[in-house]
Amino acid sequence: MLEPPPPGSAAQLASGFGQRVLLTVDTEEEFYWDAPFRRDRYGLSHVAAIPRFQRFCEAIGAHPVYLVDWPIVTDQAAVAIIGDAVARGKADVGLQLHPWVNPPFTEDVNDYNSFAGNLPRELEAAKLMALRDAIAEAFGAPALIYRAGRYGLGPHTADLLKTAGIRIDTSVRSLFDYSAKGGPDYSDHPLAPYWADDERTLLELPVTSVHSGLLRHAGRKVQRWGQRIPRAMGAFSKLGLLERIALTPEGVSVDEALRGVDVALEGGLPVLVLSFHSPTLAAGNTRYTPTEAGVEALYHWFEAIYAALDRRGVRTCTVTEILTASTP
Repeated sequence: MLEPPPPGSAAQLASGFGQRVLLTVDTEEEFYWDAPFRRDRYGLSHVAAIPRFQRFCEAIGAHPVYLVDWPIVTDQAAVAIIGDAVARGKADVGLQLHPWVNPPFTEDVNDYNSFAGNLPRELEAAKLMALRDAIAEAFGAPALIYRAGRYGLGPHTADLLKTAGIRIDTSVRSLFDYSAKGGPDYSDHPLAPYWADDERTLLELPVTSVHSGLLRHAGRKVQRWGQRIPRAMGAFSKLGLLERIALTPEGVSVDEALRGVDVALEGGLPVLVLSFHSPTLAAGNTRYTPTEAGVEALYHWFEAIYAALDRRGVRTCTVTEILTASTP
């Protein structure tokens, strides 16, 4: 289990940076989320839906960060589409490591090994470097931001990322616990950016999740207690006492997300990190957009959230802007 960072690790962003929003896209293959992991039998048909999403982002002033994994970076169509946006300065590209489809293939394929941080250091390093090099070759420039698939950081990941030249990690999903499946527990990790190393060269930018409700100031304690009792958290949410809100269109309504935005901004969070999975852009790939109507609802979600952020004076930002603002 990864421990929360020690006191004094908080990253102070430049005073003129203000409050910003970063849109991250787990850009990956289509696979059955509820089935055992496999190295084969995945799809990439949703890549054809990315151009519409990119045009939409440019229209609403969003700057997506495509966190691409091995099947995406080895697909010519995906590289051409994303590469065009990156070349025009309208998007960034980063790494997302799905170890079960990323060479070298020496480990058993199972739930535990799907968290890259659980792999032996040498194997995690080999997969990470292979992905880093493939992305640099495909897009003509090194990527500077990383997310572990399934948020699967491990004890060696930070050192490996620094060796790979990565400057930002965005694998931490604050308030979430994946330990039941062998993954990390982020229940007590900060919501705001912090330094993941003593040298302050690797910035952790957690995916944004917040507590809302009457008990939100004691949210972590109440959540730990409530998770021991079946249906407790659902009851807390219905009563307006406590709800955990992730800033994602996947399973989170517009109204819920707007409450989360308000909490994050009122709490002074400098960067709101939105996230979702690219297969959700096309109907039938994930549980979140089973139909075309679901896809349209996803676009409505982003439209509503960005309109609300604009009214609050929250601007979009890029990876480079975050790095510049966080320089110690």
